[in-house]
Amino acid sequence: MPSTVYWGSPRQTQLDHAETLPAKLDLIIDRLHLRDRVKGHRVAIKLHLGANIGYSVVHPVFVRRVVQAIKDGGGDPFVTDLPYSVVDAHARGYTAETLGCPIYPSNGIDEKWVKVVPYQFRNLTEFHLGGPIAEASFLVDFAHVKGHPDAAWGGVIKNLALGCMDGQTRGAMHDVVHYEPYFHKDKCRGEAHRVAIRESCPYGAIVNDRQDPDGLHLHTYKCNQCMRCQAVAEGAFEIRPGNFAGFAQVVNLAAKVVLDSFTPGNAIFINLATNITPVCDCFGFTGMNILPDAGIFGSDDIVAVEQATLDALGRSPVAEENLPAMMEIVTREGHPFQQIHGPYKDPYAMLAHAESLGMGCRQYELVDVLPLKTPDFKQVNYIKTT
Repeated sequence: MPSTVYWGSPRQTQLDHAETLPAKLDLIIDRLHLRDRVKGHRVAIKLHLGANIGYSVVHPVFVRRVVQAIKDGGGDPFVTDLPYSVVDAHARGYTAETLGCPIYPSNGIDEKWVKVVPYQFRNLTEFHLGGPIAEASFLVDFAHVKGHPDAAWGGVIKNLALGCMDGQTRGAMHDVVHYEPYFHKDKCRGEAHRVAIRESCPYGAIVNDRQDPDGLHLHTYKCNQCMRCQAVAEGAFEIRPGNFAGFAQVVNLAAKVVLDSFTPGNAIFINLATNITPVCDCFGFTGMNILPDAGIFGSDDIVAVEQATLDALGRSPVAEENLPAMMEIVTREGHPFQQIHGPYKDPYAMLAHAESLGMGCRQYELVDVLPLKTPDFKQVNYIKTT
């Protein structure tokens, strides 16, 4: 049975604040019955608070409306993210005063407040779930949608997976891409061949292996699978889908660990698909938009809300003129995020895996909370005071 995803379009019919995205967020909150569900709950609002001088994060105006709805319903909210984002969040407009609730590091000030969850996947043996997340009883997962150099994109799933784990776990999660060997010494003809493979990558994605002076290491986040290296590697160095898929899969597993710490039904998921930049807000800056704004999406189903967001963004071509000059389009196939970050970074395959884990359903019914209507051209209030 399809899951319901509520959607607020970025477009307006009239010049009226009631038709803007914050007001449509209010309608989505109402449709999800958030106020009715949070009484007596300690509510974690998981945001990505960004870094450095980035400003494409979820604006405090949106967050405060969620906070107020939770308070109206008798819940006790707090905003949370990784310590390095929390420590200077005030520089990007996030304070207890602007949001209306405290801001806590998701795994403690020094990343030692964690709950250890054993889990075997490739080289990873356990997840360290942030203590504040584990101790909350209701979750609001509120994500800013953007590109991501490892997973191709980031929404509510990645917001949980990397933002609720400690640094040790995040490092292990990124290392799963190296579990399947891709450099084969027995096929390498010597040092000159190894150097030729390394230098064939224009992005510096192939580097010397720090653990092995005769080896090569692939920075998958830099690799867009242009395959230039394959022309010289002759089987000694492989660019394979499995290595890239490993990161998407471990992201799903980490998000599931987070969700499993909450009673079923005690979570909602919101994607804000505006100011869509090519890379993650972790980079600490905001680039130009590479896709048009698609609005705001909300659901009780984490997979359905991601699918609906991807589908909406997939209907527009990449604004190639807005890409940083050091990025190139290597394929015209697949989702726009694949065209930017490479065909082996498939966001739809990521959601298929999430569905197979029982995290949610890819089938959805999209409900527009405030459809566009025939405009009344006489109804123009330049300044509305009430």
